[in-house]
Amino acid sequence: MVSFQYTVKDPEGLHIRPAGSLVKCAQRCTSTINIEKDGNKVDAKRLFAVMGLCVKQNDTITFLFEGENEQKDCETLKSFCYKNI
Repeated sequence: MVSFQYTVKDPEGLHIRPAGSLVKCAQRCTSTINIEKDGNKVDAKRLFAVMGLCVKQNDTITFLFEGENEQKDCETLKSFCYKNI
């Protein structure tokens, strides 16, 4: 298992547009990917689950990866986060 933490910089937080793009990016990965915030863990490949975390600006979220390509998938999502949210 690999993981990384990211602090959301978008003034609107993880709203529908970036959340949808994040989910699409996660769905292209082969690993099991979860996002954790304040003790709640959700499937990063499910839009309503991600939206349910209510991530605001300056919130720190943790991405957890498990699978054969976990390192590659981790780098893919990390790159997405730094460019988009």
